[in-house]
Amino acid sequence: MNTDDVLGKAPLFAALDREGAAALRTGISELELHKGQILFSEGETGDRLYVVLDGKIKLIRTASDGRENLLSVLGPGEMFGELSLFDPRPRTASAIALTDVRLAGLGHDDLRPWLSGRPEVALHLLRALAQRLRRTNDVMADLVFTDVPGRVGKALLDLAERFGQRTDEGLRVHHDLTQEELAQYVGASRETVNKALADFAQRGWLRIEAKAVVIMDADRLQARSR
Repeated sequence: MNTDDVLGKAPLFAALDREGAAALRTGISELELHKGQILFSEGETGDRLYVVLDGKIKLIRTASDGRENLLSVLGPGEMFGELSLFDPRPRTASAIALTDVRLAGLGHDDLRPWLSGRPEVALHLLRALAQRLRRTNDVMADLVFTDVPGRVGKALLDLAERFGQRTDEGLRVHHDLTQEELAQYVGASRETVNKALADFAQRGWLRIEAKAVVIMDADRLQARSR
């Protein structure tokens, strides 16, 4: 998809007509990051929101002892950094390029006056924040009530919904995560996650590839994730 098509999927643009989208598009700057490059760090002042145009970006939090928690993996059409638009406190997470990535950035100072006359767009942004809060609540509940294999299955299905591609063998999910990153994503040790993946593979539900899986029985994986 071209840039305009990808932007049209983002909550900021979804409520706009062609004229409104074109007007907002003039304030956007594009930037590219190489894999592993940091866009912003936790604790920095947030003054821009971003939309992923191509590639993937990860949001992480780091504990005082250096341990990392992978909060989310974002791909084309997904937006981040908008929290500081409504709450101008420091960034709550770091954004790092998971792959080579191309982003569209929009400054809050440019966006705030533009939003004041378009309450329907502000409503879309608030809805996106509410959906993110619901997801956070689900993750917290899963950490308490769901075992590690269930969390692994749910994480893979979530990644499949956003990044999966249909093949003759099944749904191929190129998530680009290392084993350690996948473990951080589900809040478990790498050994426990690897054991769950090996069990799923032995049952014929999926096949493990380098930074990817091919899901061959999504129904059973879905049932296990409940």
